[in-house]
Amino acid sequence: MTEQFYDLRRALDELKELPGQYHETDLEVDPNAELSGVYRYIGAGGTVQRPTNEGPAMMFNNVKGYPGSRVLIGLLASRKRVGALLHQDWKTLGRFWSQSVEHPIAPVVVTREQAPAQEVVHLATDEGFDIRKILAAPTNTEQDAGPYITMGVVYGSNPEQTKHDATIHRMVLEDEDTIGVFIQPGGRHIGAFLGEFEELDQPMPVTINIGLDPVIPLGVTFEAPTTPLGYDELGVAGAMRGEAVQLVDGITIPEKGIARAEWIIEAEILPKTYMQEDVNTNTGHAMPEFPGYNGTANPHVNVMKVKAITHRQDNPIVQTTIGPSEEHVSMAGISTEASILNMVDKAIPGNVLNVYNPPAGGGKYMTIMQIKKHVPSDEGIQRQAAILAFGAFKELKTVILVSEDVDIFDWNDVMWSINTRFQGDRDIMVLDQMRNHPLDPSESPAYDPGKIAFQGMSSKTVLDGTIPFALKEHFERAEFMPVSDWQKYLR
Repeated sequence: MTEQFYDLRRALDELKELPGQYHETDLEVDPNAELSGVYRYIGAGGTVQRPTNEGPAMMFNNVKGYPGSRVLIGLLASRKRVGALLHQDWKTLGRFWSQSVEHPIAPVVVTREQAPAQEVVHLATDEGFDIRKILAAPTNTEQDAGPYITMGVVYGSNPEQTKHDATIHRMVLEDEDTIGVFIQPGGRHIGAFLGEFEELDQPMPVTINIGLDPVIPLGVTFEAPTTPLGYDELGVAGAMRGEAVQLVDGITIPEKGIARAEWIIEAEILPKTYMQEDVNTNTGHAMPEFPGYNGTANPHVNVMKVKAITHRQDNPIVQTTIGPSEEHVSMAGISTEASILNMVDKAIPGNVLNVYNPPAGGGKYMTIMQIKKHVPSDEGIQRQAAILAFGAFKELKTVILVSEDVDIFDWNDVMWSINTRFQGDRDIMVLDQMRNHPLDPSESPAYDPGKIAFQGMSSKTVLDGTIPFALKEHFERAEFMPVSDWQKYLR
């Protein structure tokens, strides 16, 4: 019997067994704005413009202009679906992530014959080569700077090949062999490696890997301090799945790709070379970002030159996402929960029971922390936990603290806590003039000229809705009879 490894196709086979979690259509769809426009209604969720829903992952089998290629969207746009794909309780994914970081399984290298991602090869030197005609990369809106790769995992190394990084960036197809990639300064280890190549005045080889076992895009979203420079996040994905991620040597570059991907793009990032992100549209927009607003086109994104495209023989799948969707919350939010739990468990063990980064914050801006005060001297420890959370993740803007009897995944329960266990004049903490994420439009000097010196500065807010330990008898919830077989009344 042939050994079965995990990849996107195996994950989809499992997903198809779960009612309401997967849908495919043979109706033709235009990848230019229409595909995302359709899915916006069906299952995007998150901070996408309403109306939207939490719905199934969706496969489009008939993509206009790309016969034989399919586009998958929304695979991770449901926390419950993520839990099912990983065979884990969806309410404790943050702890599962944290454990996986502590016990990584390093990737392994296989031969080209063992790598379905290299079954078909297109070389940039081939006559008529044009990535825009090969890869069915959609646009989210009609104002986008161009077709974007939104779920491509970039894999790269330092010049000595001793340190590696896997991460996700927004990447726009600019012409037949050029990709514009936005590498946030100081935000990703790929940027540090690129700096080393630029000191040598050499291009940096990278692969862009598309259509992956879901543990890979989920596992590579960690940032420092949880995963320091040189930590290969593919080891987190390996730990999540319990089997090593398989890599394969590139065909045209000295870098590795993910062997069981649907697509691998082999490319080089040119040293100290930049271009206007929306050079083809001049709309001023890049694509919609996780806060729900259109991202501003960057005037100088890094330039990638494509060397080759490889993919599977049988109807390869392009995986994509809507920028502000629930999918972003799954990728960015759960890893942030894990980073926070990792830090608070070491500093104040036993007091933070669970953490949730809800869709309202796009997975990055907001955290809800479930706190247990064991003894009178624990009073105030909840606010210490909030400070630790800000230290673990600089892009966090708002922390809501609740007691252990509150379901942090139920927004009504959280707001009930704020309305009945909170007084605005004593239970709000504001920490101003701190660094945050530059995509928040309220973080601009025009919004608050007195305190915001430059884009990306923000006030951090803590809403303390925990029960004061000395008054806990005044805040006991009405206790109902426990009934173990209540579901029989619904039959």
